[in-house]
Amino acid sequence: MPKRDDPAVSVTVVRTGGIAGLRRTWHVAPVGADARRWLDLIEHCPWAEPRPDRPSGADRFSWKVSAEIGSEHREARLQDAEVTGPWRTLVDAVRASPDVTLRGGGRRDPSS
Repeated sequence: MPKRDDPAVSVTVVRTGGIAGLRRTWHVAPVGADARRWLDLIEHCPWAEPRPDRPSGADRFSWKVSAEIGSEHREARLQDAEVTGPWRTLVDAVRASPDVTLRGGGRRDPSS
């Protein structure tokens, strides 16, 4: 049961590119005690760290990671090689979440 003072938390990961150029979207919106774990994952990512605008290269993925904590919005655009450390931890957690959804509410196999 969420506490009254717990902020709403959601994370969206969008992956584009690859050989087929497909777009995949994963979204989680945890509540209550589970939201605290997600807050920790979000806080460990270097959101304010500048990233050079580099070309992604042929058949590589590009990632957009967005997090909402209450009314605060954070967003980062990453090339495949930049999805390491805390970014990799957050992206993998979203994709592996049993509650992951797609736009429109459909559930998605996290391995795709």
